[in-house]
Amino acid sequence: MKAFFLRQFATFGKVKRNDQHFDKKTLEYLQIDEEKGKWLTRRFVTIGYYALVDFSKIIPNPTGRHEIVEWIDHKEVPELILDHREILDKALDTLRAELNLMPVGFNLLPEKFTIPELQKLYETILDKKLDRRNFLRKITNIGILTKLDEKKSNVAHKAPNLYSFDKEKYDEVLKNGLNQGW
Repeated sequence: MKAFFLRQFATFGKVKRNDQHFDKKTLEYLQIDEEKGKWLTRRFVTIGYYALVDFSKIIPNPTGRHEIVEWIDHKEVPELILDHREILDKALDTLRAELNLMPVGFNLLPEKFTIPELQKLYETILDKKLDRRNFLRKITNIGILTKLDEKKSNVAHKAPNLYSFDKEKYDEVLKNGLNQGW
């Protein structure tokens, strides 16, 4: 599998961000002596990262016997402790904003893909429909795609062209950025 894309997006360290979750009652419930549990009520700093991975190829593994680890839609995430919902939302907002600065897809699509597959990826991240013609124009103007002399097989309608990413151009755009508006 290709290496996955990992980006630091924010630092979270607001004072008393954990006060509501680690009070005396919580320490008693967790059977943690109040003196030993003081570190839980002090200031926490979290460095936020997001990764772009093909979830069909990465299988989450629990570290403990009683853990359940699974992929879920970001819209279905249950209530989270501390400010973890804020962290999740900030990661998604950052990814959406960075679509205007860098291309995505290299780690999330097969080696050969169609423009509709790439557009679906962008629509999923942005959570909105994109105009097909405008998307095609914008994405091809970036110059990171190579149109292959192949068409997708086993499709009901006219077979769409297959594309691949030009790795050198893709890496150059990642390094230098772009100014795109979705």
